[in-house]
Amino acid sequence: MKKKILFIVQHRKNRSPGQRFRFEQYLDFLEQHGFEYEFSPLLDAADDERFYAKGNLLGKFWVLLKSTARRVYDVFRANNFDAIFIYREAFMLGTLFFEKQFKKSKAKIIFDYDDAIWLPNVSEGNKKLQSLKNYGKTKEIIKVSDLVIAGNKYLQHYALQYNSNAIIIPTTIDTNYHVPLKQKENTNKVIIGWTGTASTLQHFETIIPVLIELKNKYAEKIGFRVIADKEFQHKDLEIEFIKWSLDDEIYQLQQIDIGIMPLPDDLWAKGKCGFKGLQYMSLSIPTIMSPVGVNKDIIDDGVNGFLANSDIEWIEKLEKLIADKELRILIGEKGRATIINRYSVSAWEEKYLNVFKEVCG
Repeated sequence: MKKKILFIVQHRKNRSPGQRFRFEQYLDFLEQHGFEYEFSPLLDAADDERFYAKGNLLGKFWVLLKSTARRVYDVFRANNFDAIFIYREAFMLGTLFFEKQFKKSKAKIIFDYDDAIWLPNVSEGNKKLQSLKNYGKTKEIIKVSDLVIAGNKYLQHYALQYNSNAIIIPTTIDTNYHVPLKQKENTNKVIIGWTGTASTLQHFETIIPVLIELKNKYAEKIGFRVIADKEFQHKDLEIEFIKWSLDDEIYQLQQIDIGIMPLPDDLWAKGKCGFKGLQYMSLSIPTIMSPVGVNKDIIDDGVNGFLANSDIEWIEKLEKLIADKELRILIGEKGRATIINRYSVSAWEEKYLNVFKEVCG
């Protein structure tokens, strides 16, 4: 008899980068090896518009009612499953009610997280509702879980304070999907690119002074591309903004010559799992990252990418890559090799499968 898993998530499939690259890309593999699963998202496409927009409290109240009904239904059917996989939290507000009810079922609880979600952080559209959040609930979810899967050592260390059964599975890349261009079109312009979401655009903004200085020096020899779900422009930079789309996400990334991932050195950033850098590297795009958190584990400075800790270092290392096409190719190739060997789905799928086998007995 096949083991059954219920995935408790906030978003529908292919909507959330976290969900896609933490576990969605393993679902077919689990099915091929004797597991069945059901997906239980809180938000559909229309709910997204209501929930993340500023204001519209009536619309958000309706979303909360629908979401509550969905989770109550999940509680009633929890005994039908061998494992319940919770990504980040079961409900968007501060209540622990649903996690505690799942714990009372016969299903084992697996909790997966990839950010320092015990620290205050809320979307711009929901700032006024921040008081309804309960950041302390993360440790309580960890306590009631049978297994915790953390995205990096920093997150695992936090989890181990409350649950001895906490392991690391990094955010991974499907290298059969993320495939580099065999040869880029000949162009005299080197494109420096960044990809992310509205919530992380603030990190991109920290490097704007560096990009302005480079623009003043190299003029038309360089260009800038931002791929995101929210438009971004700057008066001193001619930024090519690309609206993120699942249909052409790889193609748009492939047009980048140098990928950047600037981060502040704070507690929230230490919990990040290096996803932007992993994407660039998987496509053989030479990558520069801030030496924060897991980035220091991913990048061997000067070998498979670069780490930059100040504006001076960012300028120095960007200029090195701008000037040397052969270096861009070499660093890009070594970056992709790193992903294949250490951060790819193929490198982790057996481990992932074994986790579910062990939890489900």
